[in-house]
This record gives sequence, C-alpha cells and structure tokens, in this order.
Amino acid sequence: MVSQQQQATARPDDPRFLQIARKVRQGERLSLEDGLFLDREADLMSMGRLANEVREKRHGNITFYNTNIHLNPTNVCVYRCRFCAFRADLRDEKAYAFTDDQARERILEARSRGATEIHVVGGLHHQKKFDWYVNLIRVLHEACPEIHIKAWTAVEIAWFSFLTKKPVDWVLSEMKAAGLGSLPGGGAEIFHDEVRPQICEHKADGENWIRIHRAAHQLGLRSNATMLYGHVERAEHRLDHLLRLRSLQDETGGFQTFIPLAFHPDNTKLAHIPKPTARMDLRMVALARLMLDNFDHIKAYWIMLGEETAQVAQSFGADDLDGTVVHELIYHDAGAKTPEGLTVSKLHRLIQEAGRVPVERDTLYRRVVREGAKWSVEGELKMIGA
Repeated sequence: MVSQQQQATARPDDPRFLQIARKVRQGERLSLEDGLFLDREADLMSMGRLANEVREKRHGNITFYNTNIHLNPTNVCVYRCRFCAFRADLRDEKAYAFTDDQARERILEARSRGATEIHVVGGLHHQKKFDWYVNLIRVLHEACPEIHIKAWTAVEIAWFSFLTKKPVDWVLSEMKAAGLGSLPGGGAEIFHDEVRPQICEHKADGENWIRIHRAAHQLGLRSNATMLYGHVERAEHRLDHLLRLRSLQDETGGFQTFIPLAFHPDNTKLAHIPKPTARMDLRMVALARLMLDNFDHIKAYWIMLGEETAQVAQSFGADDLDGTVVHELIYHDAGAKTPEGLTVSKLHRLIQEAGRVPVERDTLYRRVVREGAKWSVEGELKMIGA
C-alpha cells in the first residue's frame, strides 16, 4: 500500500520536529533526513503552522490567482502512461486535434474573458509534425499578442526534439520566436527511476526533464515545477524529487512556483489505488513549502485538490490557487469533480473565506490592475482592451 496510508507518529513536541522548526526559523536549509521525518512522522498541524510561518514571512496575507484559460490541442498520444485518463488512440471516438481556426477561437474567447494567460498542453500526436505545434503557438500569439502563452511540458519539448532531430535549445528557441512565454511544470510526475517506469514507461525521464528546464531558464524562459503524488511512490521518492528541483533552482533561479499534484485514479490503469486524502494533500503542500526554500511560490491547484482543501492549504504554505482554469480536460478526464472553471468572484470568495487577500497576478507574478474592460500589469504602461 502506498505511503499515503501511513499515520504520523510524532507528537507536536517531538525533539526532532522542534529542531527542524529552529532550523526553519533561523533560515537554515532542511536536509533529506529532515524531509523524510516531515513526510512520514511529523504532526500535521504543527507542520502546517510552521509552513504557514514561512508563507506569511514571504507573502503576508496575500493569495495570488490569475485569469487564465486552457487549451489541450490534441488528446492523441503515442505514450500510454498508466496514470493518464486523457490520452486517446488515433481512431478512438474521443480523439481530436485542434485546427488553426479552433485555436484562434479559443484565444479570442480568452481575450473576451479578460484572461492574461493561455495554458497549452496536450498529447504527443504521432502524425503531427513539429510545424503543427510551433504553428499553433504562432497562431495564438498573432491573434492576441497581449496574452501570455504558457505551453508545452518538458515531455512535449523532448518529443519535438525527437521529431526534428534537433537539440532542445533549438526547439525552445523556435517556440520562443513564435510567441512562447514560459513553460508549465507538467510531465515531472516522479523523477526516481524506481517509480517512473511503473507509471509512465518510455516517457522522458527525470534527468531529461531537469535538462530541458535548465535549457529553458538559460534562454530566459521561466517555468513551473510539479510532482504527482499519491500513487505507487514512497516518501524517499518524493524527497528525491523535491531535492532535485531545489538543486536546479539553486543553479538557475528560473522556477516560479511549485505545484504538488494529487493523483486522480479514476479511468486510469491505476484505478485500484485510492485517491490521496485531504490530510496527505495538506502534508504535501506544507512539505513543499518547508523543503523548497528557494522557490518563491507554492500553488494549491484547486482543480486537483478540490475547493475546500485548496482553501485550507492557504494556511499550510500555499500562496497561490492558480486561476479561472476554463476548459481544463486532463484532470477532469481522470475523475476530478471540481468545476470546469471558476469565476473571479468565486476565486475571491475562496481566498477571502480563508482569511486572505486576493491579488490577481499575470504569469510572471506581476500584479494585474483592471479598469473596467481594460487591464495592465505593474511596470508596464500599455492598456489592453478586452
């Protein structure tokens, strides 16, 4: 049985936890052994309070959100990851691939909703050339140049490199020239070689994921990072994952936020595994905030966690809820019961009911200022009409 079933055994006054708390308050970096104790044994409420101290020291009472829309351009995929309910074979009834007109329609919808970001990830369609993918970015950017395009996981970038027989740097440069603004953090799953072949065989491995994000950072592209937890992994695999991310952030400083992703088993080949509990969700948020001392932001992705757990997570280290997330398909296909999109007023309510102050941000964490149907970001003078 996976480690999410383990119960914390340490008391709130456990000497090991008190030592960890002292290190955190003195600005000392936590070790692998510290992290394993926090994951396996620490009292959850004490851990949450400590993570909240770090969160409030960095961000005060603010919780960030953004106004965004998703585009999953195809669900046809060459890979058959065991945890995925989104993919389809070419001849499946549910298989689809966006046309240029459909992509243009989606980003124009984003503009009409006041979105500052479009998030683009999908399947690896074996009959689509690299030009199809880069053209999609070009179409989106030319239709609405004011909307930031966050697109393509490291797994997709690795696939594009395979298709073109070109280095990753070339692929990223072509995408950036077409209008790519940043990379999402998906495809990381769990880096460890004991786990990755069990859940996503043949997919780009952990070292390649790290290498691609390093290359993106060196080209001036910011990115996010994720970890998929609550399936077949154990505490040592989660800590290995977090420490690899922390090491790359030390090197490049290019990560913006870390998003712990709860595994959703419905309609996957791992449907026999129970969904992570809310306790585990909160523990992963707090663990991330305490271990990733060089990450500015920890996100409670409400699509994955559910609205109530995401609210509570704002007191366990999370300072971001993501955004309106209209048209998200990947996690809903895997059984997510959350709405397919939230209004800004509903996001405000989720934040304010948790005792926090909502602040709209753009993808690069600049504050968004709205005046009626227009918006601008702090530090930029241009005004964009919806």
